[in-house]
Amino acid sequence: MKRRSLLLLGALSITLSLSANADKVLLAELCPHLVGEWQGTAANPNLAPMAVTTSVMCSADQGNLYISVSRGSRFSNSETWWFRQQQDNVLLIYANGVTDDVMQHLTLYRQSGSFSFLGKGEINQRPALVQLQFDPIKATADKPKNGWQWQQSAHYLDDDSEQYQVVRALSLYPSK
Repeated sequence: MKRRSLLLLGALSITLSLSANADKVLLAELCPHLVGEWQGTAANPNLAPMAVTTSVMCSADQGNLYISVSRGSRFSNSETWWFRQQQDNVLLIYANGVTDDVMQHLTLYRQSGSFSFLGKGEINQRPALVQLQFDPIKATADKPKNGWQWQQSAHYLDDDSEQYQVVRALSLYPSK
């Protein structure tokens, strides 16, 4: 029990160190950067990368962010990520039409052009600290437009790991 408590404290200190160096922000700051149609690849540690399309929409007041990832990236159905501003926190409702919907409370931070949702929840039926990170990708000769790398990570609370593990990553480039 003492070891688990120390692990939890260590994991929380990682989260707190990020939040201490970042600004807590509202969805309205992220919405303008992500709204639109995107294409790219999705990958996780167990599957080969797959081509996906992603649609992002924000409500008029920018208090709701909807992300739809095309079918086939993980399941036979598309995925929907609904982020809803609730005062200082964000409620995430995730649905894929295959498994039960997931609800988690997160906090949104901005640091050096990146945005990160952090919170405690469950991933793959395991308790975890959850991080959904959006990092800007600069244009290159191969990809002439800027994009975003969306990394979904977990720090599982039921093992000895001291690091976040990547669950999945998606590249987002503007559709042509």
